[in-house]
Amino acid sequence: MSVRNILLKGWFSQRERAIDRFRRHPEQTQERMLRHLLRRACRTEFGWRYGLRHIRSVEQFESTVETFDYETFKPYVERMMAGARDVSAPGRVRLFARSSGTTSDRSKYIPVTRESLWWNHTLGMRDVATLYAAAHPDTKVFDGKTLTLGGSCRREGDCLVGDLSALLIHETTFWSGWFRAPRTETALIADFWRKADAIARECSQERITAFAGVPSWNLALMRRVLEHTGKHNLLEVWPDLEFFAHGGVEFGPYRQSFRELIPSDGMHYMETYNASEGFFALADDPARDDMLLMLDYGTFYEFRDGERIIPLADVVCGRVYPMLVTSNNGLWRYEIGDTVEFTSTNPYRIRFAGRTRQYINVFGEELIVDNAERALAGTCRETGAAVGEYTVAPCYMSLRERGAHEWIVEFDREPADREAFAERLDEALRALNSDYDAKRRTTLERLRLTVLPRGSMLEWMRLRGKNKMPRLVNDRHVADDVLSTVPY
Repeated sequence: MSVRNILLKGWFSQRERAIDRFRRHPEQTQERMLRHLLRRACRTEFGWRYGLRHIRSVEQFESTVETFDYETFKPYVERMMAGARDVSAPGRVRLFARSSGTTSDRSKYIPVTRESLWWNHTLGMRDVATLYAAAHPDTKVFDGKTLTLGGSCRREGDCLVGDLSALLIHETTFWSGWFRAPRTETALIADFWRKADAIARECSQERITAFAGVPSWNLALMRRVLEHTGKHNLLEVWPDLEFFAHGGVEFGPYRQSFRELIPSDGMHYMETYNASEGFFALADDPARDDMLLMLDYGTFYEFRDGERIIPLADVVCGRVYPMLVTSNNGLWRYEIGDTVEFTSTNPYRIRFAGRTRQYINVFGEELIVDNAERALAGTCRETGAAVGEYTVAPCYMSLRERGAHEWIVEFDREPADREAFAERLDEALRALNSDYDAKRRTTLERLRLTVLPRGSMLEWMRLRGKNKMPRLVNDRHVADDVLSTVPY
C-alpha cells in the first residue's frame, strides 16, 4: 500500500467515527458548535454589540441576536472588505466568495475566514472522499487524480475575491500534483473556453479517476475533451473514471447526458451542498436520494417556519424550510436564500428544495423549483428526451389571451415530438401542484415551449458572470435577456 493510501486510510477511519458521533448526538453537537462560535466572536464588534460573551443557551441566543439577510448584513461585509479587523469574525478577513445576487446587488460577497476554509469547505471535500471510500471499499479512485473545474478570482486591494471554487483552489495549491488536476494556473484561467481547451490538452493524458463541480459547466468541459481527443466517450479518454461529486444545481436534468458520456455501471455520483455560505450536506448513502446534514463543520443551523425561527431539534419531516446559518465565516443568524426539505430526523437528512426567490406566483399558482425539477425529470424519462439547461418565466395576461408559463429549454437529446413533450410536462406539473392545476382550469393556458440551441444558456451565464441558470423567475427579466442575447 502506498504512503498516500496509508495516510488516507487513517484519516478516513478518524472521520467516520466523528461523523457517527454527530449522527447519534445531533443536538449536543449543534450546541457545541454554537458555544464555540460565541467564544470565538465575543471580542469582535458584533460580539460586543450583542453581548455574545453573556449568552449561555440556544434560547438566549435566539432572543438576543436578530436575524439577517444579505441587505441587512452587508454593512459588516463592507467593513471587512475595507480592511477592518474583528468585525463579525476574529482577525482580518481577506477572502470573499462572490455569489450571484438575489437582492438588488448584481453579486453578493460572502466572507471566507481561514477557519471556514479549512474546517468547513475543505473538510466537506475530505468527507466526500471519506464517505465514498466507506461505501466503495475496493475503490481505485485514490490511485489517480480528481479533475476539479473551478471558477476565477482576482485581487481587489488586500482581498482575494471570486468564485468559491477558485478561492479553494488558490488557497490549497499544495494539493495540486498529488490529488488534483489541472495545475493551479490552468484551473484559474478566467475565460471558460480558454480554460476548457487548456484542461483538455493538459489532462487528457493524466490518470483521471474522478471529477467534481457544477454539472452544467462540467458537461461543457467534457464535450470539449471529446472534441480535443476525437473519442466517443470519456472512458476512452480516462478508462479508470469512476466518480463525480456534483453540486450547485439539481442533477436530474443532466443525468442522462452523463450516462451517455460515461457508459459504465461502475460510474458513481454523489450530490454535495457546498454553497458560498458554507458546506452543509452530502449524500452519504448511495441507496438514498437525500443528503446528510453535516453538523460539526462550525455551523449552527436554524430554520424559518412561517414567522417563527426554529432550531434543528424542532424541524418536521416533509416540511420545506428556508435555512439560516451562524457560521465560522462570520455570518450570524443569516438567511441564505435556500430552502430545504427534511426527509429524516434520525439522522438529519435534507433535500435541496430551491431558492426562496426562485418561484412563479403571478397567477396564484405557487410553482416552486422542486415541482419543476420533478416534473421535468419524469417527462424526460417518459419521452426519452434529455434537457441540459432551462429557465421558466410567466407570460402575462392580455385582453385577448390568458396567461401561461414559458419554458425556455436546451435539449441534449430532442424528444420525438416537441408538442407531446410540452403536453406531458404540463400534465406532470398539474399532477404535482394543485394550485397550478386549479389555475390551468381558469387563468392559465398550457405551458409554451421555446427551444434554444445547445450551449446558448451557458454562453449567457458566461456573459452575465453567472454560475447557475435561474430556474424559475417571477418576472421576465431573465427570460427576455436570454432571448435577446441568444439567437434562436
